[in-house]
Amino acid sequence: MIGLGTWQLHRLQWKQGLLVRYAAAMHRPPIAFPRDPTDQSLLFRRSEAFCLEPVGWRASAGRNAEGQAGWRHVADCRTGAEGPGIAVDMGWSEQSDPPGWKGGEVKGMIGPDHDGQILLVSDTAAPGLMPSQPPSLADIPNNHFAYAVQWFIFAALAVGIYIIALVRRRPVPPVPPSLG
Repeated sequence: MIGLGTWQLHRLQWKQGLLVRYAAAMHRPPIAFPRDPTDQSLLFRRSEAFCLEPVGWRASAGRNAEGQAGWRHVADCRTGAEGPGIAVDMGWSEQSDPPGWKGGEVKGMIGPDHDGQILLVSDTAAPGLMPSQPPSLADIPNNHFAYAVQWFIFAALAVGIYIIALVRRRPVPPVPPSLG
């Protein structure tokens, strides 16, 4: 348990470095959307891409720029004859019905998608939608210190329980027979 607490402290340092890197990425110049949709190192970077046409739509829970809960609409886009394509969050609405957007230039910020993938969260919503909430560093959990404290407390409790068990197992001295 002490090892797990120590491991969480190492993860805390790693996560703090990651958050610093993401914060710096927000101020770097825009890049073309990467070909590798699993490249998490580019999260929070400004980017642009061209969607030739949406080949599918997904609606998932999301928030708009004002923080209202609803549906974010993600288009899986074809970008050319070859290539992996891109996922683009084209906006938010209160209904899960896909919008009529047919593709075009998209500018925005790279954010997390599902299953370790990334997507481009558009600054401009598709017609009939409102802009989705842009990716935020506040959405990345950083609770490793609390986990470390938890593991150290578990270790201390285990030691305390062990000591109590040892004290209770101590043999009781026999009572001498009474002389009578």
